[in-house]
Formats: sequence, structure tokens, C-alpha cells
Amino acid sequence: MPANRSAFLRRGIAAVAALPLLALAACGYGSDAKDDNANEKVAAGSEKIDGLDTVKIGYFGNLTHATALVGREQGIFQKALGATKASYATFNAGPSEIEALNAGSIDIGWIGPSPAINGFTKSAGKSLRIIGGSASGGVKLVVNPDKVKSLKDVKGKKIATPQLGNTQDVAFLNWIADQGWKVDAQSGKGDVTVVRSDNKVTPDAFKAGSIDGAWVPEPTASKLVAEGGKVLLDEASLWPDKKFVITNIIVSQKFLKEHPKVVEAVLKGSVDSNKWINANPVAAKAAANKQLEADSGKALPTEVLDPAWTSIQFINDPLASTLNAEAEHAVKAGLLEKPDLTGIYDLSILNKVLKAEGESTVDDAGLGVS
Repeated sequence: MPANRSAFLRRGIAAVAALPLLALAACGYGSDAKDDNANEKVAAGSEKIDGLDTVKIGYFGNLTHATALVGREQGIFQKALGATKASYATFNAGPSEIEALNAGSIDIGWIGPSPAINGFTKSAGKSLRIIGGSASGGVKLVVNPDKVKSLKDVKGKKIATPQLGNTQDVAFLNWIADQGWKVDAQSGKGDVTVVRSDNKVTPDAFKAGSIDGAWVPEPTASKLVAEGGKVLLDEASLWPDKKFVITNIIVSQKFLKEHPKVVEAVLKGSVDSNKWINANPVAAKAAANKQLEADSGKALPTEVLDPAWTSIQFINDPLASTLNAEAEHAVKAGLLEKPDLTGIYDLSILNKVLKAEGESTVDDAGLGVS
């Protein structure tokens, strides 16, 4: 039986929407990475699209955002944009990226499903649209094999997730419920103790023995394996066709209305980036790691990079039915007020690009703009 992921905790939504996201407030609107890549330079003789000087693009320093990482490092976005300069901001969490989008600090962003749904619903459907997909998979339950030998052994253990109500947190809560176990979503206490821990510190907590495992995205999952952990469950195994959305592309509705040709150029860059990634997996992996190093000052070691990379699929399809399933399961579990997600997608420009590239178009599962 598929254990589809949920979105957010009903009681936590108001706090998340109202505050600069508690501990995430320190992240601000993200930070501009160093602009020293020759591939990012505007080509001589190129022209601005719609006369626009700059488009502001946001993404995370995660391998699940490798479309953005590779598209930037290889200069694919800049090539598609001509003389309209691509500027970039990196983020540590989805809520801070949504805040930046709402404030106009970015125009387009790569982001996970839960903050995309949250941003859409809390603005009554007025803040953003999902305009494309980017990646599927890359989420695992990794445990201490000395303490947890089977899935049933998870009961009674301390398992970390990245953040209260984030995509992986609710996925784990949903999986727990499917086992017939009880956990208070807010406190994380119950048959399993859910420990909310930033991905940056989770490997240290695992190494110190303060947690017994974690349900986390890549590359954190592979970092835990490098510390002696064992993959007990790959979330992809819980989904039909082993595919579920992990990264979407969003745009502010204002920017989409005012600059559709620029949005089209960015989406062409995304499609071209995914095509290059899938045709050149070794070079693409190196390019993503190079951009991660440029953004954070630290590249991933081979023992982390290699297994993390192979668990992610880079696709243009936003897998809209899986996003819808997340919301439906959240409502069923009592974790989310029933949302109206009609209009969260506008895939018309993406499908235009895909047709021009001779590729199959994608579906919005009935959640597109009318």
C-alpha cells in the first residue's frame, strides 16, 4: 500500500506563515553565491528578453536541486536568457524561499512540495504557480544497524526529520500511522520519538548516538551511511512507479504575468539542464558538486556524492498527482485543513518548451489554471 507523503501540520501552519519561520529566520532571504563562473557571463551580441535586465533565481544547496546547480554551473540558464542576466540566491529552507518570493527578492525558485503548497494556500492562491518539475526521489530512512534491524524495530526509537511539518517530517509521520503506531505530531512523542533536527547537524547527532536514525533527503542520507548507517527504506519504494515529486519550479504570479518570455527561457534552461544531466551523468555529478562548493565552500566527498546522486531522478514532469496525494493524505490524517489547490499549476509554458524539444508534455492532474 503506497504511503504517500503529507504536507504540513494544521496547527503549525499559522505559525509558519506568520513568523519569519522561527529558527529559520536567521536564513533571511538566502545569500547570493559568488559570481565568478565564466559560464555565467552574458554572451557578446546577445539581447535582453522583454528588455529585462535581470531575473532572480533561488535554489537550495541540495543535490535534489541539481537541475539548478548544473544549469548555473554550465551556463545553460544564461545561454537561454541571452543578455537578461541570471542572478542567484541560495536557501537553506523552503519557507525562507517562499518569503523571498513573496517579497520580490527572487522571481523563480526551485523548491520542495510542502512549502510550495503552503505558500499557495496561505496566500489564497495568489502568490505563486508551480511551472515545472525538476527531480524525484532522493529521500531515505537511514538507521543505526546495531539498534534497528528491521522496520518493526523503528518503534520505540528516536528518528530525526529536518523540520516540524516539512515534507520529510510529514512523510515519516504518515508512514508511522500506516504502521498502526501513534505519535503526537506537534511534540513528536509516542510509539516513535520524532526528533526535529536541521540536516546540517543530523549527522553529528547520529554519530553521537543521540538519534537512532533519520528520514532525510540527499545528501544527508548518504552522510549518515558514511557514518555507519544503513538504508532501511527508500521512500521511492512507497510510491507507484517509484516516483514522487521532491523538487518543483515555482514563479511569482506577478512575474509570470509580466515576463512570460523570461519564464519560458528559464524553463528551456531547466529542460536543457535535465537533458544534459541525463546524457552526461558523471560530468553532471561533478558540475553539481562544483557549484555546491562554490556556494558553500565545501564539496561533497565521493563516498557521499556517488550514492546520493544515483538515488535521484532528474525529470521535467512535476508529478502533479503525487503532490495532490500528499495533500489528500494530510487531510485524511487530520494534519491539514482541506486546501483548494486548483490553479497551483501552470504548465502551459513548460509544455510549449517540451513540444519544441520533441519531448512528451506533462499533466497537471486537474490542478491547473482554468
